Amino acid sequence: MDSPSAQQQRTDDVAEATQEAATPAWGLAAQQQPPHSATGFAGSVPTALAKPKRRVPVSIIATAIIAGLVGGGAALGGNALLSTDSAVPVLTSQPASASNVSSKPGSVEYAAEVAMKSTVDIKVPTGQGTATGTGIILSEDGYVLTNNHVVAGASENGKIQVTAPDGKKYSASVTGTAPSYDLAVIKLDDADGLTPATLGESSGLKVGQQVAAIGSPEELSNTVTSGIVSALSRTVTAGDDNGELVVYNGLQTDAPINPGNSGGPLVNLDGQVVGVNSAVEPGQSSNGGLQAYGLGFSIPIDTAKRIANELMQNGEANKPVLGVSGSVNPQGDSTAEGAQLASVQPGSAAEKAGIRQGDVITKLGDTLISSYADLMAQVLKHTPGEEVPVVVKHADGSTETVNVALESAKDTQQTTITPQQQNPFDGDGGFGRGN
Repeated sequence: MDSPSAQQQRTDDVAEATQEAATPAWGLAAQQQPPHSATGFAGSVPTALAKPKRRVPVSIIATAIIAGLVGGGAALGGNALLSTDSAVPVLTSQPASASNVSSKPGSVEYAAEVAMKSTVDIKVPTGQGTATGTGIILSEDGYVLTNNHVVAGASENGKIQVTAPDGKKYSASVTGTAPSYDLAVIKLDDADGLTPATLGESSGLKVGQQVAAIGSPEELSNTVTSGIVSALSRTVTAGDDNGELVVYNGLQTDAPINPGNSGGPLVNLDGQVVGVNSAVEPGQSSNGGLQAYGLGFSIPIDTAKRIANELMQNGEANKPVLGVSGSVNPQGDSTAEGAQLASVQPGSAAEKAGIRQGDVITKLGDTLISSYADLMAQVLKHTPGEEVPVVVKHADGSTETVNVALESAKDTQQTTITPQQQNPFDGDGGFGRGN
């Protein structure tokens, strides 16, 4: 039998080992991101993990504790150690039912299994570090759809790095961007045999429909979150890095979208892509930090598909032009209804339809317009050359419906506005990233 001092030493060793095993091996810090994008930055997580302390495997600790109990029990007699109490249950496990692990169409499991085969991780060297995001494979030879804000800050000589679903790494370059839609297409070098995503239709989505988001939040590859479509055709205004407002139209979902999810797919339960994850609305917690409100936004795939086709074919995309200007909050008036127009560009589609300066647009297509932000968002939902009915309230109080044939312009730069100030918008009725 051990001496009391020897027993005490073993007890101290076990306590120390238990305390060290309970101490996390490393910490993870995340940098707060701007509310208008879900892009992650490599600088937001440690580039090196903290060196773990000396660890004692749990099994060793358990053995040591059991050995101590055996030693103490031996004084009571060997029979006490071998006896069993029939009242103590023996734990067993049951295999999950087939329905609980279903990978058939109509389940989140199936959607994730399908979508992950066509989802890539993207790292972009920038002047501030490395931006990280996600992409959607469009072709076997390496065309990938992502957000413009994922690749917009790419260094001139820096090469985009893409990690495929099988772990293989590729270099890539930008094929084309559409800043007004917050979309971009990149092309992987020497790629072949990739699995293109199956694209669905966002026009058929219903509020309450289940969806899943795939991406690499905080560089955690192949992360799947699920939720529902919580709103359709939502007008979103968000601040950019310069303090100006970008405005876009998007699908709203409560499927968690986090930094690094930008450019990844939002899919239905058949695994079909119905949106391109782009932004999240963060809240403010009581201690001053950010907290998620379950408000994520995705670019509808019907819009993204048109833009992606143009970018792959021509390296550039077109956007519809109405030819008016205004402000999100004219003269600070938060009670104004409709979109009040500060000016109408001469010769524009709006002027040709009889729309004049000072008019208020209250409806475009089938959508009611409650603000100039709504008007900007709704214009980009349509296509260049499309004829759209517009309800206009004139300065004299009369109301009429006019048909406007939207014109076309190359989408070459992001358009922003300053809150509560008139902005010319270059007469294009466009808006910033994240549509």
